[in-house]
Amino acid sequence: CLVGSEMCKETEPIYISDKCKQCGLCFPVCPEDAIPVNKDGNREDFNFDYCKGCGVCAKVCPFNAIEMKNEGE
Repeated sequence: CLVGSEMCKETEPIYISDKCKQCGLCFPVCPEDAIPVNKDGNREDFNFDYCKGCGVCAKVCPFNAIEMKNEGE
């Protein structure tokens, strides 16, 4: 979906912290730097101001700690 030159997201990631093992595979692949990392090197919940909903993070997560849901669900 495009609005002008901006891509609008149709899906968004859901971070399931109980499943996350802090392996660090998700945040380097995010093209929008929408996965913050704290001072201890651990990832935090998504910054939805930057996330475009591409789903790359969910695809690389070996622990299924990121699920994609349709916008508005």
